[in-house]
Amino acid sequence: MYRILVMSMQKQPVKQKTIVVKIGSSLLTNNGRGLDRTAIYEWAKQIAKLQNQGHKMLLVSSGAVAEGVVRMNLDERPKKLEALQACASVGQMGLIETWWQACIVYGVQTSQLLLTHDDLANRKRYLNTANTLQQLLDWRVLPVINENDTVSVDEIKFGDNDSLGAMVASMVQADLYVILTDQDGVFTDNPRTNPDATLIKSERAMADYLFDIAGDGGKLGRGGMLTKIRAARLSAMGGCPTVIVNGNFDDVITRVVAGEPLGTLLTTNDEDKKIAKKQWLAAHIRMAGRLILDDGAVDAIVKNNKSLLPVGVVEVQGDFDEGDVVECLDKTGVRVAVGQVSFSSSIAKQIAKKHSHEVAHILGEKAEQVILHRDYMAVL
Repeated sequence: MYRILVMSMQKQPVKQKTIVVKIGSSLLTNNGRGLDRTAIYEWAKQIAKLQNQGHKMLLVSSGAVAEGVVRMNLDERPKKLEALQACASVGQMGLIETWWQACIVYGVQTSQLLLTHDDLANRKRYLNTANTLQQLLDWRVLPVINENDTVSVDEIKFGDNDSLGAMVASMVQADLYVILTDQDGVFTDNPRTNPDATLIKSERAMADYLFDIAGDGGKLGRGGMLTKIRAARLSAMGGCPTVIVNGNFDDVITRVVAGEPLGTLLTTNDEDKKIAKKQWLAAHIRMAGRLILDDGAVDAIVKNNKSLLPVGVVEVQGDFDEGDVVECLDKTGVRVAVGQVSFSSSIAKQIAKKHSHEVAHILGEKAEQVILHRDYMAVL
């Protein structure tokens, strides 16, 4: 499969693609002595070359906290939250300055976006972010994206830029997500401890065994191979394949985009997209609202894999927009499912408990009749 994809990419090298590149702090830092500016300039050169070929490039860059640690002469990454946030604040200055200096040398204008998961979970902020990114790409500006570690508690404690990059890839409907790391790719075992470990050249992003062989993160960064596998699944949700590859390879970004089989290619198909979508929904932490269901609706979605109709909703709680993630509870308060809602809370309250003909009378004959579609719902 990888060879077929490579041959296809090589036959059409001029096809314009939208490409998200994520670079981790283990690569960006110069052995703990601040940012590796030589490497950054080299990656900037490759990004500029691809942009000149007509590709739309986006960059997700770690390294703010690691750079802050160096600038403040700390021995290691702090453990206290306030110190982490302060390091992010100090380090982000140097990180974005370095990327601007490196890119402008090659004629590439840059911008900075600091995001949190809330920005991507909230429907309005998600759309605003997507529109901003699209305008930047239309202007041929390179967005340099990072988590807003300075103000975001949960993201410092639980987040990682691998997942952020995957979410961005889905948002812009990217054709390829490239994760640069300090390993050659995904191996059958930890190559640092097992010399017999072999590189997995191509695999489905949804292959369960990948989680069994993923390792833990390093000293400066938060990511590890486990987060990269999870990120590939998130990217698969949007139909985007992922390449996990060693960022120290010569011309690594341009070679991967050209179709050279470097690293590990994690592919996706339509069925995988549905599976990944439901796994993402099931793992969603912040719910925008609640739908309380009657017993018939619970049976329909749990036992019969049906979509949720308005007639089965006995109560709507919270203030949410169309596309937000809500949870479904039975009448005793047990969570039975989560999903992306088809209506805002104000409309959902109008049509709750209503039969299809009543919904059509309220919203119009051509209006959506399903509050939660089964393809956008994870039954728990």
